[in-house]
Amino acid sequence: MAASMASQAAVRGLRTATSKHVLLDKLKCTWTNPRRWLNLQEYQSKKLMQDSGVAVQRFFVADTASDALKAAKRLDAKEIVLKAQILAGGRGKGVFDSGLKGGVHLTKDPAVVGELANKMLGFNLITKQTPKEGVKVKTVMVAEALDISRETYLAILMDRACNGPVIVGSPQGGMDIEEVAASNPELIFKEVIDIFEGVRDDQALRMAANLGFKGPLQRQAADQIKRLYDLFLKVDATQVEVNPFGETPEGQVVCFDAKINFDDNAEFRQKAVFAMDDMSESDPTEMEAAKWDLKYVGMDGNIACFVNGAGLAMATCDIIDLHGGKPANFLDLGGGVKERQVYEAFKLLTADPKVEAILVNIFGGIVNCAIIANGITKACRELELKVPLVVRLEGTNVQEAKRILSESGLPITSADDLDDAAKKVVSAIKK
Repeated sequence: MAASMASQAAVRGLRTATSKHVLLDKLKCTWTNPRRWLNLQEYQSKKLMQDSGVAVQRFFVADTASDALKAAKRLDAKEIVLKAQILAGGRGKGVFDSGLKGGVHLTKDPAVVGELANKMLGFNLITKQTPKEGVKVKTVMVAEALDISRETYLAILMDRACNGPVIVGSPQGGMDIEEVAASNPELIFKEVIDIFEGVRDDQALRMAANLGFKGPLQRQAADQIKRLYDLFLKVDATQVEVNPFGETPEGQVVCFDAKINFDDNAEFRQKAVFAMDDMSESDPTEMEAAKWDLKYVGMDGNIACFVNGAGLAMATCDIIDLHGGKPANFLDLGGGVKERQVYEAFKLLTADPKVEAILVNIFGGIVNCAIIANGITKACRELELKVPLVVRLEGTNVQEAKRILSESGLPITSADDLDDAAKKVVSAIKK
């Protein structure tokens, strides 16, 4: 059965909760996201690549229209591309509240760059991935525009199945790799890397050939692949994805667009990288949740969902929706939870004025249900909870947990299963 609108919204918002499984059955690869998303602007990723000798377009960054104009003149390029720097996708088709259409513009006239930047900087850009009001643009990237004669796809990622890094590539770039894998799996190529040995010359050359680079371009592409792998190790990345990894009519191999994911466990030795983290566009509630290793996704309803595990969260959202309710959020506890995290989770949920009821749905595998129960009772007392609370617990130490809740004397409604919990929380609001 297709996922409901509630769970689809949850999936779109769940940027930090789970691994992203890419449908590459032939490869059995897993794209893994870091524990908490490190947000880098496009120009910051390009700078990291540039510093590692990876070929990218020449570019400058500006935060005023006059600086953008100066940058365009300094580039001395045949054609210039001006890009608004926000973390959301869909910039090219976005609209500014200044009236300007498009967050990406091409021009051959440096003076036009200054005029366009004046309509971008300080204004909100609205795309399909931003809030309704859009996101304020504080910087723009002024880059040399290069023609692309051919696009390919290249990624380096950590793959659990291979116990280390792999290179994945396809001669079909500029589109979702999932689509290529589904329609033309024979066009997906993979090289398993020995973490101690690194990328061998023959592996880099073979991948370059599989991507369709010929003659001198094959050697050039192989060199770029090795440099990208050096960057991958240098910054403790979990993924470096280049799409497109292309060639120009002039015979250059260039990384035109890239996404880099980082291992947050390496923050202690990647201080310079993590210092670039742009949290200005992050939701304040998500940021507060992250402090306690909680994953929070805000939605539009009035029933708060407090769960452990993304799959259970989506099922909870769906069944609430099925019974006529609307999830206000879901908040994922994850694994090794402490009572303090439960307390802080309730603080976040009750701070939302939209919340009219709370549903706790915990399946205790790693999680000890008694810890959850103690955290719930503490939060109810200290926060003086005023909205209906429905709790469904199953798994480790569940009988002790039920005893704690029943003997607490608090107005907590217990549920036998998820369906029962959803019915009770929806009816509690309707009373």
